[in-house]
Order: sequence, then structure tokens, then C-alpha cells
Amino acid sequence: SSRSPDYPFQPQHFEVRPGIGLSYLDQGPRDGEVVVMLHGNPSWSYYWRKLVLGLHDRYRCIVPDHVGMGLSDKPGDERYEYTLQSRVDDVEKLLQHLGISGPMTLAVHDWGGGIGFGWGLKHSDQIKRLVITNTGAFPLPAAKPLPKRLRLGRDSAIGTGLIRGLNAFAGGAARLGVSKAMPADVRRAYVAPYDSWANRIATSRFVQDIPLGEGDKAWPLVQAMGRKLPEYADRPAFIGWGLGDFVFDHHFLKGFTDALPQAEVHAFQDAGHYVLEDKAAELVPAIRAFLDRNPLG
Repeated sequence: SSRSPDYPFQPQHFEVRPGIGLSYLDQGPRDGEVVVMLHGNPSWSYYWRKLVLGLHDRYRCIVPDHVGMGLSDKPGDERYEYTLQSRVDDVEKLLQHLGISGPMTLAVHDWGGGIGFGWGLKHSDQIKRLVITNTGAFPLPAAKPLPKRLRLGRDSAIGTGLIRGLNAFAGGAARLGVSKAMPADVRRAYVAPYDSWANRIATSRFVQDIPLGEGDKAWPLVQAMGRKLPEYADRPAFIGWGLGDFVFDHHFLKGFTDALPQAEVHAFQDAGHYVLEDKAAELVPAIRAFLDRNPLG
């Protein structure tokens, strides 16, 4: 639509839980090799649009909007528990619904890494290739304190008010997350789903769920996926990374390259958190070539 540039797709809908609709893209040939793309916070499937456009002639691209995000329903806390485990369960239900039980490629960004590698705790045998962009799948590196901006959103009422009252998180990320400014219509598309206090619940809950230690709900999940990550070292992996990211920085990149020493790494000094915004022209053909070179066979 004119409201979302480069997003000519017709989303599908699936009732992921009673009365809660999940919006997702399923683009490309039914029998094409499957690429599951998982966004984080505070974006939505829109982040992946240029990669979908570059792959869907041949690859089957499955791209959900997590509950509370994008074009999915945005239930209140009384109807949905906004936790990492809920996200993992939702992806599991979607892929079951679509009958995706065989080999696939996992592509992740931001909290999509926690969700995708969380799903992988039970389904890693299906994950035959990895495409990793500015994300984490292990506890916050010891060398890395949680940035003040995130700690504020996680631990304080002021932070919650900023995120939900002023859309500081989605609006701030759309501005801070790139090296070259997004065009205004692209920035609007990123923040459009989060147009009211009620519709910003997930962006706020996601930050509150960041696990930093014992007692945080997601901590055991993140510890488990961190331990498991080196098991993927035998599979083809592509890492596209914006080094200007203030959260998922070189400490996180090193976490992945240590665990996946064979990975093909494309890191950019002049790219930020939304690396596919800054570097789509380089990354989309490079990811396409990587997939073509490493067939699921």
C-alpha cells in the first residue's frame, strides 16, 4: 500500500490463540526452500520486506508479525502473556499450522534471535542454514552493560510512560537505528502499528522482559539457547551486522562469530541496528547468493 513503501504483500491471518489473530507473510512457491524471518522490537515484518522481494521468486518466505506488533492483534495483558516463551510458542504454532516440519533457513533480527533460537531448543534439526542480523541468542555479554535507554524502559515507570505515551521506543529506534536517515514514509511505516497507548503494549512489555539474571522470566531460556548456539557451527551461516548498533554491538557480534567460526560475515561500520535498511543493496544479493550456494538438499 502507499502507506508502507516496498511492501506489496497481502498478509495472511491465523488464529494463533483463541481470539488472537497473528498476521504473517507467506510469499513464494509452496514447494520452495523455506526461509522463516523473525523480527524483534519495536519493528514488524516490514523490516524484512526487501529480503522477501529479493527471494520470493524462488524461496518460500514466512514472516510473522509477533502478537501485539505490526498487523497482528494487540491484546491486553489479561489475554496474552507478553514473554519470550509466548513468542516461541506462537512461532511453533504458526509453523505447525503451515505444515513446515522439514528443513528450513532461520533469519533473525533483534529479539527475533531469542525467539528463533528459542524455537530451535526443540527444533534445531530443522534449522539447516542461518541468516543473522544484529541480534542476540545468549545472555548479555559480561563485558556489556545494558544501555541506560533500555534499562530505563525496563525498570522504570518513567520509561514505560515514554514508550507507551510518546512512542519513544518505536520512534527512537526508527531514528537511532540507522546510519542514513530513513525516508519519512519508511519511518512512518515502521511506527504506524504503534499509534496509541494500547497498541504500544508489546513494545513496552518486550523491553520489560529483557533477561539480565536469575529471577527474570526469560533468563533460563536465554541461558539454554546460549549453551546450544555452538551446535549450529556445522551449518552454513551468514551474518550481516551494523556496527553502529548501540545495543547489539561488537560484543554480540563476537558472541556469534565465536560460536559459529565458519560463518560468512558482512559487517558495516556505516550501518546501525536496522542493518537491512542501511545496507539492503549489499545484503539482499549477498544473502541470495549465500542461499543459492548452500542448497538445503
